[in-house]
Amino acid sequence: MTRRALVTGGNKGIGLAACRGLAKLGCQVFLGSRDEIRGREALEALRSEGLEVELLILDVQDEASIDSAYEAIKAKTGGLDILVNNAAVYIDEGERALDVDIAKIRETLESNFYGPLMLCRTFLPGMIERGHGRVVNLSSGMGQLSGMGAGSAAYRLSKTALNATTRILAAEVEHPDVKVNAMCPGWVRTDMGGASAHRSPEEGADTILWLATLPEDGPSGGLFRDREPIPW
Repeated sequence: MTRRALVTGGNKGIGLAACRGLAKLGCQVFLGSRDEIRGREALEALRSEGLEVELLILDVQDEASIDSAYEAIKAKTGGLDILVNNAAVYIDEGERALDVDIAKIRETLESNFYGPLMLCRTFLPGMIERGHGRVVNLSSGMGQLSGMGAGSAAYRLSKTALNATTRILAAEVEHPDVKVNAMCPGWVRTDMGGASAHRSPEEGADTILWLATLPEDGPSGGLFRDREPIPW
C-alpha cells in the first residue's frame, strides 16, 4: 500500500530532505510550503530526480490554510498516513526570557506549537478511523527540560510545548498502529542551523524517515535522536 505523507516546511532544509527520503521510500508526498515560489523550485528539483511529489501551499499559522490543505488531500487521496510537522521559526536566538519581545514569543508559538497542534487535530482523527498513522514532530534539544538553559526563550518554550503535546496526543490516541513521536535532528546545515553545523539535512532527516515508517510494534510518545530515545 502506498502511504500518503505531508511534510510542512518541505521546500528547504530538513523538510526538503524528508520529502526526498519519503518519496524514495515509495510514499505519495505532499510538500507543504508557505512560499509558493520556493515551493515550486523545490518541487521541480525533486521531480528532476524522478520523484513524484505534489506541492501544497500551506501556512501552518493559518487555520483556514490548514483546512484547505486537508480538503485538498482528502479529495486526492482520502487522507494522510504520515504527518511530519517540520515547519518552524527561530527568531529570538540568544534572547533572554526577561528581555525578549512578547510578540516574538507569540509568533514563535503560533508556528512551532499551535500550527503542529492544529495539524494533528485536523489529520489524526482520520488516521485513527483508518487504523494507521504516523505523526513526527520536529523538536529540538533546546526544548528538553532535562537540559534546559538560558537564552532563545521563545524557541525553547515552543519546543517544550511541542514535546508535551506529543506525549498528550500519544496517550490520547489509544490505537496500537497510530504513533505520535517527536525527534531532535541535531545541529543541521540549514537556514536555521547555519553553515557551521556538522550535519547534512539528509542526516537530520534520517530519524524522521524511521519514525514515519515504524512497524505496528514501534514506539509512540517518545523523543528521539539518531533513532535512539533521549530524555525529555
